Amino acid sequence: MKTLKHYSILTLLLIFSSCNVSPKPIEYGSDGCHFCKMTIVDKVHATEFITKKGKVYKFDATECMINYFDEFDTSEIELYLTNYFSKPEALTDATKATYIISKNIPSPMGAFLTAFENKSEAEKIQAEKGGKLYSWTELLAHFKD
Repeated sequence: MKTLKHYSILTLLLIFSSCNVSPKPIEYGSDGCHFCKMTIVDKVHATEFITKKGKVYKFDATECMINYFDEFDTSEIELYLTNYFSKPEALTDATKATYIISKNIPSPMGAFLTAFENKSEAEKIQAEKGGKLYSWTELLAHFKD
């Protein structure tokens, strides 16, 4: 009976540890984009999302992640994360970021789309580089058009 109890506890621990919903660092130069299959090298534009079961999908650009939604049940996604302009390699909540589409800020897949941690940072860069600001919801709608 004691052995059965130990197996039950071990099984529960494995179940809970296998569903760890947390970001995983992007391995620049070796991780591949789930959408376009290119190697992720740009440390400003990479993104990832994590499912409710803890599986991580990585992308070389925000537009790749958004385009991948056509192939994926987004109700299964727990976290959306993006790199942002002022702190390359840092991940922030993509749903709270502000985005600029500006021909003066190139991105890996040619959408000229860049994420910023907050709106004030985005507005400052927009004043210098031009372009149009988008919230996460506005950006998703823009890509559906």
